[in-house]
Amino acid sequence: MTEIDLDPTQFLYSGNTVYVAELYERYMDDPGSVDLRWQEFFKGLEDDARGFTREQDGASWAPRTETILGHGDVVPLADHLTAGHNRRSDDRATAPQPTERMSTAKVREATLDSLRALMLIRAYRVRGHLHANLDPLGLTEPPPHSELDPASYGFTEKDWDREIFINYVLGLETATLRTIMQILKETYSGSIGIEFMHIQGPEEKSWLQERIERIRNQTSFTNEGKRAILNRLIETEGFERYLDKKFTGTKRFGLDGGESLVPAMEQIFKRGSQLGIEEIVLGMAHRGRLNVLANVMGKPFQAILNEFQGGASKPEDVGGSGDVKYHLGASADRVFDGKSVHLSLTANPSHLECVNTVCLGKTAAKQRQKNDSDMEKVMTILLHGDAAFMGQGIIQETLDLSNLIGYQTGGTIHIIINNQIGFTTNPKQHRATPYCSDAAKIVSAPIFHVNADDVEAVVHCARIATEYRQRFKKDVVIDMICYRRHGHNEGDEPMFTQPRMYKTIQVHPTTLNIYAQKLIREGVMDEKEAEEQMQSFI
Repeated sequence: MTEIDLDPTQFLYSGNTVYVAELYERYMDDPGSVDLRWQEFFKGLEDDARGFTREQDGASWAPRTETILGHGDVVPLADHLTAGHNRRSDDRATAPQPTERMSTAKVREATLDSLRALMLIRAYRVRGHLHANLDPLGLTEPPPHSELDPASYGFTEKDWDREIFINYVLGLETATLRTIMQILKETYSGSIGIEFMHIQGPEEKSWLQERIERIRNQTSFTNEGKRAILNRLIETEGFERYLDKKFTGTKRFGLDGGESLVPAMEQIFKRGSQLGIEEIVLGMAHRGRLNVLANVMGKPFQAILNEFQGGASKPEDVGGSGDVKYHLGASADRVFDGKSVHLSLTANPSHLECVNTVCLGKTAAKQRQKNDSDMEKVMTILLHGDAAFMGQGIIQETLDLSNLIGYQTGGTIHIIINNQIGFTTNPKQHRATPYCSDAAKIVSAPIFHVNADDVEAVVHCARIATEYRQRFKKDVVIDMICYRRHGHNEGDEPMFTQPRMYKTIQVHPTTLNIYAQKLIREGVMDEKEAEEQMQSFI
């Protein structure tokens, strides 16, 4: 095969891997020896000038001293591939060296394998979210994507168990393609799909990549932590079930189907307090507000039930006609690990998202009052609906202001309660983008798409989002993909407009039941204890 037989612009085609490998060897020896476009490609394997250097240096938790191609001499690669692939990083210096060189054909094959594997790894970092298991209802199946298929890089079935030198990318010196794919799927295509490769700042991108790859994008919770999450789900679901039974058909815009929101918020408060947060300003629409008032802000159940029965929502000496119960705000002081955090939930009218600028202005004022010039003590959390986040222009306007001098508040944590529907309109009919969160890319915000039925994954995303905000003082988005168990409000019948979705919802277990069964399988508790805890709320 000659160069003229190959299309050098279609580098993912398996027939071009030889061509790409030869160009890469030349580039490593002398960057000026290859075309400018190829220089840009090789330089941009990580989307920034330092990216490929990081690949050569290895992950911080598994550093290395070798070079991948020896700056044009492929012989060192043969040494690595024949000198004990699975030795630990702490005994690399004493590992025996090979006595024989690999053949030219073997060297070429090893070089191609390494290059192909790096290209595949990068593809998962960029597009792994497209194959993530994000829909709790299972109504949407991720379509195949060629860049996530090892066959696109020239790998065949016989290659899956061959050791490949990846030079401590993903923390491993060598790994089989099977192992690489397992790690990539766990990290980038599990219950979480993260978009971060669009970020312009190399430090932010590198931090996120290392943060999630180190632990394969999963937090290992203690049994105590798992019980705490379960208890929050019990309180959240129990509250909605009680109101549904006691006040059937009454508007409350319940959180049914999105109960993972409350444990996620608790994690933000707790982790935030550990990182210096003293005060949080919250803004949200009506869906889930009553649950947040009760289980997050600590508003007495008695007061909420009184409002359902027609009681006043304001003191008698306050004028005005009052407002509906799912527009009201509240303040509270919460203590996490001995550290107090003041929470302020801003009142909100029916005009979607108009509270956002009020919250940000309030945050800016409180930062000034506290002399919080580093914006580390006061932050904003904004909760959104999926249709509103894409459809309301104030979202883009507020995001645009977030990085302007004079308007900065140190970053907002955005949580999208993604019901996969806008009133009665399906996503494909109300937006032209793949995700409702795509507007956040105008400020290079990282976006965590997460399946809300995996409550531990949601809490994990909340933790990383809080750390990112505190470290970089920029916006971050959690796209929590869930569903509405009832209609737009409890008086609606959604079967008329979304029969397929709601037939699935009718038989779909709640997040609480799913998580309780998970803890039973893990031996954290037995069925009797789980049932007793789930019945304890009432």
